[in-house]
Amino acid sequence: MLFAPPPSPRPLAERIRPTTLAQYIGQDHLVGPDGVLRRMAEHGVLHSIILWGPPGVGKTTLARILAQAQNRPFIALSAVQVGVKEIREVIEKAKTQPGTILFLDEIHRFSKSQQDALLKAVEEGLLTLIGATT
Repeated sequence: MLFAPPPSPRPLAERIRPTTLAQYIGQDHLVGPDGVLRRMAEHGVLHSIILWGPPGVGKTTLARILAQAQNRPFIALSAVQVGVKEIREVIEKAKTQPGTILFLDEIHRFSKSQQDALLKAVEEGLLTLIGATT
């Protein structure tokens, strides 16, 4: 009797998610050979950016790829689910992990107090912010 291997606990979308810019499909003007994001990734420079697009187009995936390409710590949060306390915790963690990238999904929902808590850390370069919005 033949048995199939046990199914992976990870969802299919997570298992087939691109992990490099070469695997990422679309947005060639940003990630293609002459794309600005590819050049930043290859040169070890990444500025805070906001990625805009409809759900499911790969904003989170692109942020992960950029962090991985530069071997930088990556923290993903949703602006809907975090408060000032969590933002301060991320900032403290970034102090011990230079180059931390904070991916903030639904950044358009960020409150004024959340923005104020994060602003200084971004301005000083303590962490790099990648925001995603629809």
